[in-house]
Amino acid sequence: MNWDRIAGSWKQVQGKAREQWGKLTDDDLDVIAGKRDQLVGKLQEKYGHTKDVATTEIDRWMKTLD
Repeated sequence: MNWDRIAGSWKQVQGKAREQWGKLTDDDLDVIAGKRDQLVGKLQEKYGHTKDVATTEIDRWMKTLD
């Protein structure tokens, strides 16, 4: 699944993101609102990841959504 599709169906995908990253709250997911850069930032903030690690995690997660 590409990011445009994820962003377009963010409300449906939020639950899967919450399962993947349990430290993200519903408020975090509402703020992210399907924006990839916001998700990267929240992963950095909540998990202490570097931007590269957060991006790699998101890429792996996206592959599970297909």
